Amino acid sequence: MILKKLCKKFDQTKITAVTVDEGIAGYREEAVDLATEYCKKLDVDHEIVSFEELYGNGLDDFLKRKQNRTTACSYCGVFRRKAINVVARRVGATKIATAHNLDDVVQTYLLNLFQGDVERFARFSPVLHDPRGAFLPRVKPLCEVPEKEVALYGYVEGLTFQTASCPYMMEALRNELRTVVNRLELAHPGVTFSAYRAMTRLSGLAEPNVAPSQLYACQSCGEPTSLELCEACKMVGVTTDRLDIPA
Repeated sequence: MILKKLCKKFDQTKITAVTVDEGIAGYREEAVDLATEYCKKLDVDHEIVSFEELYGNGLDDFLKRKQNRTTACSYCGVFRRKAINVVARRVGATKIATAHNLDDVVQTYLLNLFQGDVERFARFSPVLHDPRGAFLPRVKPLCEVPEKEVALYGYVEGLTFQTASCPYMMEALRNELRTVVNRLELAHPGVTFSAYRAMTRLSGLAEPNVAPSQLYACQSCGEPTSLELCEACKMVGVTTDRLDIPA
């Protein structure tokens, strides 16, 4: 809705909304319906892409087949990122805008820190440009807006909110970090924004010292990857020996 209002000031700008249907029963159906309804009202092109379309199974069915699995969010995050990249190219996008708010980005930074993901730690920024040119630029227009203010805007605009929560959310480390950050913000108002400012400065200092990994085309799907197979293909069980290509 906000981007649609901004587009009126830039005649050559076109936006396409993307909804990723993970295949989570009782959860994603409501969000898809709401997104479809609002896109029609706003006269915005709407693309829906599903895990089933891209990976052969929705997340529920995929997890049922995994005997020794990690958290649902570990799979979902990888699958969602690839899905967004695929659809962005499909519609001819030049940039990808996501709705991550201040709370989201601070939680993500802490996740990268605790999981030892140095490259993502260093690339923490409201605007991400891939120096290798393999990925579209990503922007986060709401990255300095607290989650509560985003919700308040929705109430003021009379938006209908999704009522269901993801049934897998309790598995995620992010959920614990969300609780910690919320408690700190309640006890020390403004601490989340201060943390964000410090994080962006630290990332700016770290980025020049972390060389981006070399990318290749995934030997299964063609998506950019630092290995022979992208993480999404490995997760669904693709192996180089099944492709009949040299390992």
